This record gives sequence, C-alpha cells and structure tokens, in this order.
Amino acid sequence: MGMSGLLREIASTYDASAGTKRDVVGQIVLRGVAERTDLSLPPSLFAKGYGGQSSAAATPWIGVFDPVINREPGKGLYLAYIFSADLKTVSLTLQQGITHLEDRLGRGKARQDHLRRQAERLRRSVARQRRAGWIDEPTLRHHADRPRAYEAASVIARSYDLAELPDDGVLSGDLAHAAGLLKRTAVAQEAWYFSDGDGDLEVNFAPDGHGAQGEDPLAGFHPKDSSDYVANIVARQQVKKRHHEKLIDSFGRHAVARGYTPITRLMHPKDLVLHRTSEGRTPKVEWLVEAKVVRANNSTEAVRQVVGQLFEYSHFLYRERQLKEPHLIGLFTQDIGAYSGYLESKGIASIWQSDSGWDGSPSAARWDMTG
Repeated sequence: MGMSGLLREIASTYDASAGTKRDVVGQIVLRGVAERTDLSLPPSLFAKGYGGQSSAAATPWIGVFDPVINREPGKGLYLAYIFSADLKTVSLTLQQGITHLEDRLGRGKARQDHLRRQAERLRRSVARQRRAGWIDEPTLRHHADRPRAYEAASVIARSYDLAELPDDGVLSGDLAHAAGLLKRTAVAQEAWYFSDGDGDLEVNFAPDGHGAQGEDPLAGFHPKDSSDYVANIVARQQVKKRHHEKLIDSFGRHAVARGYTPITRLMHPKDLVLHRTSEGRTPKVEWLVEAKVVRANNSTEAVRQVVGQLFEYSHFLYRERQLKEPHLIGLFTQDIGAYSGYLESKGIASIWQSDSGWDGSPSAARWDMTG
C-alpha cells in the first residue's frame, strides 16, 4: 500500500465524531501505523499514528521520529503528517513539541507566539535547503488550540491535496528531504540551547530559607544551573559556561537582600521579574530585568540587545495586554561605561557586577538595588 495508500485510507476512514474506542475504523488504522513495514521510511526512522486519547483528535496525524533526536512528540523536534480537520489536505511538517510548554505558558496565544518565535529562529538553519513548494506553516482549518499550536510549531512544511496526492516515489523523496532538514535543525537547536542566550528558565533551584511575611521570596526564582557543561555541536565538542544563568542567579539573591522578590518561573520569555517583597501577592508595580553577558568587552552589542528586548517585551507583554508597564532594567556582567547614561535617557536603569558587589545607574541606586 505504501505511504500514499496509508494517507488516503486515513482520510477516508477517520471520523472525529466517532471517538477513540477500539472498534473505530479510523483509530484502528492509526494505531496500526507503528507495525507497518511498507512505508519506505528513511533508514532508522520509525512512525506512529495519533488519533487522540480520551477524545478524538480534530486533526489526526502520523509522527515520524529519528530516535537519535527524539522518540516522543511532547518535546523536541520530529516530523509529522498532519491532516486538516476537513481531511482534504495532509501536511508533512517539521514540528516542535508543544505539550511540554503547557505548565509554563498554558494553552492559547502565549504558547503559539512562543512556538512561532522559536520556529522562525530554527527556520534560518534550513533556509538554504528550502525547495519549491515548501512553506512555513500548514493550514489545518480548525479553531481549537491544539491544531493552532501545530500550525505555530511548524518550522517548515509541504502540504498535499489528498484528491491529487503524489505517488510513493514523490512522497518518499519529500520525506527523505524532511529527514535531512530534521537533522540539520536539531543541530542548530542544540547549538542555540547550549549557548549563553535567551533560553528558557527551568526549575532546578532549592530555596535556602529566605523569607518574608511567612513566604519564601525565592519560591518563584529558578535560574538554570550555572555549572560548566559539554555540548556536542557538529562533530566537535565545546565546553561552555552558562554565564547568563549565573548572572541572573547572583543578582536574584542580591535582590532578596534588598527587599525584592525575584521571579523566573512562568515568566518566559522574560529573564527576570522583581516585586517588592513588602507588597506580597498584590504588587503595585514590577521591574522587568533583561540580563546580558558582555563578551570581549563589547558593551555596544549587549546594550543594543537589552534596549530592543526590553522595549519589545514592555509593548507586547504589558501595553498590548493593557497591563501597567514595568520599570525597565538592563543587567550586565560588567560596567557598560557611557552606555549607562544612554540607557537612563531611554528610561532604562542599568546594573552590573563589580568587585565590591553591584553598581548601577541613578535609577537603580534610587530603587536600592546597588551596593
């Protein structure tokens, strides 16, 4: 039967209204995908069908996985044939996992926006390999959050009209091309994730007993591990230091001593948010902190990134949502010289590490964040 026959069979038998019981024909076909030997998959790749669990999926799909990269769809990169809700098209797409983001970003627009930003970044790694007919996102024709998240998570895709589905030779060639893009994108993702950049902030910090008003001001503060680690990047091995996370960790603990509660959990893409500890759970104002490592004494690049990101976040994450705009702070690993006055003129305070602790601009000193 091959891949073309399988895709046609799913389109002709799947019925979302029929549920997920064992005797539902469309679900039987999808569950049987893992046992198929006629799909001409690229070497070492394997496939699984997905039609929903407690309720039927609006957009059924087949996942194609490279076990060296990823074995499950919840997190990481993989390939997928995703059907539109009307079963008129199916799209081969290079996907990012979506379910692991629910705890941090929830479902809906915040997650979709995050996925699109990551997709755009990853898409650059395959831009030169893009073939005619490949697009950024498929159109799945359903209003539910999950199909919309699949659209947003797509790095690159090829859509087929099921009424004019190509033969197995064409589908096999497209899948082989997608498998190559998957490997290339996975390398780019690893290089990006293991760099001193704007990675997600995850929980791996155990609070040490600081507290105010019966609550731990570090309860929502979970910077990444700042220890050295090894990253395998394109046939060479690099040892890097997570200076970005160490900077946030050090300043967050300093902020506690100055009467602030630092928060990173559920704040992505923000680096750090500060509230006055004395205001408890209903803070009147917050401070938005963007941290940057100054590399090779090049303050210019670090300052430019801080300005762009703080203004972008202030606009889209506060003003557009009709929230009170925060005070803005650029946090640096070293003195940024004349750029401190420049940032002050733009309404951005600056703070940097010094031999004696933390120095900063007049606004930072006025907020008692230096010393």
